[in-house]
Amino acid sequence: MKAMIFAAGRGERMRPLTDTCPKPLLKVRGRPLIVWHILNLVRAGLSDIVINHAHLGHMIEETLGDGSQYGAKLVYSAEGNALETAGGIAKARHLLGDQPFVAIAGDIYCPHFDFSKVRDVLEDNDPWGKPYPAGDRDLGWLYLVKNPAHHPQGDFALANFSITNHGEPRYTFSGIGVYRPELFDTIVAGDSAKLAPILREFADQGKIGGEVYRGDWTDVGTIARLEQLNAPLKAGS
Repeated sequence: MKAMIFAAGRGERMRPLTDTCPKPLLKVRGRPLIVWHILNLVRAGLSDIVINHAHLGHMIEETLGDGSQYGAKLVYSAEGNALETAGGIAKARHLLGDQPFVAIAGDIYCPHFDFSKVRDVLEDNDPWGKPYPAGDRDLGWLYLVKNPAHHPQGDFALANFSITNHGEPRYTFSGIGVYRPELFDTIVAGDSAKLAPILREFADQGKIGGEVYRGDWTDVGTIARLEQLNAPLKAGS
């Protein structure tokens, strides 16, 4: 299985920090956000990683190189202008192959997420070893988290490991998902496209599964949240 880390966003809410540093390279507890992901992926045996970038993308490539320093094999999908999440996947499909892949937002902090669990969530066979009919297979699997204070309304509900757009309780999409490439068949490579409408469309068709992740997780979307994560270091702890 391959992995993709999204690193193309401008990080407007993190300015002025992101005027001179791409958001995934901002450090949390002494380590760039994106490096936390790379190390966790490699630890789980997922060393083939695609990284898309746009704003200050050259700094990402210069910092991470080919990934060998982390035990990874990194390849890059450069975007002149950021293409949004689904558009970034569509542009990088030739690098991701034709099997399910895991994709991770580059601006979240989840230091203990076990990526080894993502390998079999989109199995082609049912629990009895028989192939699912193509029309019955899940096209995506999302990891949801408890709604943070800044997003109390959540994104999705969950019923028997099936993602739904309606119902209670609601959870927030963590930014970690596993996808079949065909989920993005309608997007032309190079076009900009958001991921949420696609997920909602296929959730209505019963094609998106998921589960709740209850470990440490932070959406590092503001300077205040970044400072909060780094506060223990400043206090000498």
